[in-house]
Amino acid sequence: MSRFAEETRRRQGRRLDAVLLETVRESVLAGNGPVTPSTVAAAVQASGRLLGTAGALEAAESINAELNGLGPLQHLAQDPAVTDIFVNGPDSVWLDRGNGLERSGVHFDTEQQIKSLATRLVSAGGRRLDDGSPCVDVRLKGGYRVHAVLAPISTAGTLLSIRIRREEVFTLTELRESGMFSAHGESVLRAIMAHKLSFLISGATGSGKTTLLSTMLGLSHPAERLVLIEDAAELNPVHPHVVTLESRHGNLEGGGALDLGELVRQALRMRPDRLIVGECRGAEVRELLTALNTGHTGGGGTIHANTAEAVPARLVALGALAGLNAEAVRLQVSSALDVVIHVDRSSSGRKVASIGVVADTQAGQKVVPALCWGPSGMTYGPAWPELGVRLSLAPLGVNDYSTPDDFVPQSGDGP
Repeated sequence: MSRFAEETRRRQGRRLDAVLLETVRESVLAGNGPVTPSTVAAAVQASGRLLGTAGALEAAESINAELNGLGPLQHLAQDPAVTDIFVNGPDSVWLDRGNGLERSGVHFDTEQQIKSLATRLVSAGGRRLDDGSPCVDVRLKGGYRVHAVLAPISTAGTLLSIRIRREEVFTLTELRESGMFSAHGESVLRAIMAHKLSFLISGATGSGKTTLLSTMLGLSHPAERLVLIEDAAELNPVHPHVVTLESRHGNLEGGGALDLGELVRQALRMRPDRLIVGECRGAEVRELLTALNTGHTGGGGTIHANTAEAVPARLVALGALAGLNAEAVRLQVSSALDVVIHVDRSSSGRKVASIGVVADTQAGQKVVPALCWGPSGMTYGPAWPELGVRLSLAPLGVNDYSTPDDFVPQSGDGP
């Protein structure tokens, strides 16, 4: 079949789908009950189209996705490996399966189809997307977090970014087997949780911060009460006692908003054994540091940073949003934060690039590595003697990690 004939057939199929979609839409919306897969299937059957069993099933699934799901993106979301979907235009749909962005074969007919889908998804999340509110972020049932931007804010037309929360939570052993860290790295992470050290997991977008945090929280003692503070609920640790508080945007008049800082203050009245802020990115860092400094050990969260060394500067910048000067942030961090775990994303996958401790030096506050990932695997860092003693860990075997040239283990010390 020629390219022209194939394109003609494809366009005719789209027109048929559009006619059938409109017919079924009118039929199901005319009813008094909810729009369910069964009512959609019944409407497809009643349409009189000779589609055959397989064709009718495919049409019902497609139309149900248009009415209740993610439309043309629905089958991408059904792939358990997909974590993010991005729509930049009718012929520019991208996805992430954990190995970097890749272009998908999904296409929209028009820009208006993207805008209609974005408007419907935002409306399902209880907000509106229009000229008065052109940038909206909502969370939907099914674990979808949807961010939409309209033109002219977006010069390319309607933009859609969909983050998919997977219910599956990996065990620490599974993450090790995937190559995220070594056996001794697993021992260190387990010891951090067992000794209730306060920690931050740093890394860039998509590096695996939330995945690692959920897994580590699952190591908490079953008798502990975990209170999670999130802008959009993504953490789902396997633990018997978890309470999640989610921030709320203001209404159309700007009232009713609850930010992360206020939720941290409320959480302190809920007797948390571990207080976790899913992502520190604003003034809430002041409340979190204060909590970690007043007896709420074992807590922490995640923070965006390109390297572990950049974390102190990021904390200073966030503290400034809360009215704290650099010295105040330094003092708070020195006594509040025990460990910084940095995760990185490379061509070989997500890895724990380093585990370090916060230290005050003559050059300022720094994250000094205790363990670092290098070409030959994990290596000792200058902070290992301190961290190893705190975690009561036995020295490493010679086959587990190599020793950097500039590190000489002290007597009885070693990673």
